[in-house]
Amino acid sequence: MTEEFHRIRRLPPYVFAEVNTAKAKARAAAEDIVDLGMGNPDSPTPPHIVAKLIEAVQDPRTHRYSMSKGIPGLRRALAGYYDRRFGVKLDPETEVVATLGSKEGLANLAQAISSPGDTILVPNPSYPIHQFGFIIAGASARFIPYTPDDAMLAAIDRAVRHSVPKPTALIVNFPSNPTALLASREFYKDLVALALKHELFILSDLAYAELYFGNEPPPSVLEIPGAMDCTVEFTSLSKTYNMPGWRMGFAAGNQRLISALARVKSYLDYGAFAPIQIAAATALNGPQDCVADMRVLYKERRDVMVKGLHNAGWDVPSPEGSMFLWAPIPERFRHLGSVGFSKLLLDKAKVAVAPGLGFGEHGDGHVRIALVENNHRIRQAMRGIKGFLQGDNAGPPEPIKELSGKELSGA
Repeated sequence: MTEEFHRIRRLPPYVFAEVNTAKAKARAAAEDIVDLGMGNPDSPTPPHIVAKLIEAVQDPRTHRYSMSKGIPGLRRALAGYYDRRFGVKLDPETEVVATLGSKEGLANLAQAISSPGDTILVPNPSYPIHQFGFIIAGASARFIPYTPDDAMLAAIDRAVRHSVPKPTALIVNFPSNPTALLASREFYKDLVALALKHELFILSDLAYAELYFGNEPPPSVLEIPGAMDCTVEFTSLSKTYNMPGWRMGFAAGNQRLISALARVKSYLDYGAFAPIQIAAATALNGPQDCVADMRVLYKERRDVMVKGLHNAGWDVPSPEGSMFLWAPIPERFRHLGSVGFSKLLLDKAKVAVAPGLGFGEHGDGHVRIALVENNHRIRQAMRGIKGFLQGDNAGPPEPIKELSGKELSGA
């Protein structure tokens, strides 16, 4: 009875645990840590959404079981959003399912469409559920490049021709967590054509659709002709409306995939609490000034952080979307790996970041820095990083034992 359960054996140790333990120890010692590790929005949910929740929860009829695939009004609201934002027409009855956040939707779709031995194509690095949702379901992941370009397309084509069994689905995530990269419509056109050619499903994670800093909003894969034949896209209210704890997301697209997800969910849950769904519909249907304000806020934070890091001597690209900086580890600390460098940054600069290894072994040369503190706290973090990088202690420290490439889980 001591043998580990089969599905648990397939999950590696939690990569972020070492940094989280060190962070908890520092806080217990009353150290002021600026936590830029988790992508957890710090701004409040807009008042009109909260007000609708309070109104709805006062109606005792909303306290009963809800609908697993989401109440009709919420599914219509999501369809309306896709029509306004992307010019995509969705049938709320057959092409939309409300989920308990996009993470739950991805994991349950993996259960619905995967068999043991199936192969799924997953970018590396990428958000952990992209890989481990399918691993938990019994499938295997084959890694492909994470950049939305010809290299990814060529890798997909190569994987289909040389994998046995042939891959059944591929995952894309743009704007990306953790890399912050955006994809173009031209890339999606080529991707859809390739998927149709090879009979692959596309699973698109579009959780950061509204977090962009240029003039051109990120597109949806579903905008592309033919995409509805092979694509399901996941979205979330967590970042767009500062509603992470509400756990409200959606899957939209191909009827066969949506039907499979809805059927699995019907055995597992009764949907989110009805007042949350009612408030979520208000978020989608109501004034969108709060979304524009959110973009301005994150852009200001991005600019403060990038400028501060550059002043500290750390050359970090300025992202065009998402709420993250994907920062290459400075050369003289590369030997530490991302976990060792994150622990050193916590110890010396009093700043917590997410080690890139948690998003896949190809992320080990980076750390992810989240824009989840106000500008005052970000400047404080930048001063700490500058003091560390430019101080006498900035030389190569003693190597810290790195985690193996197997230790890749996280959030």
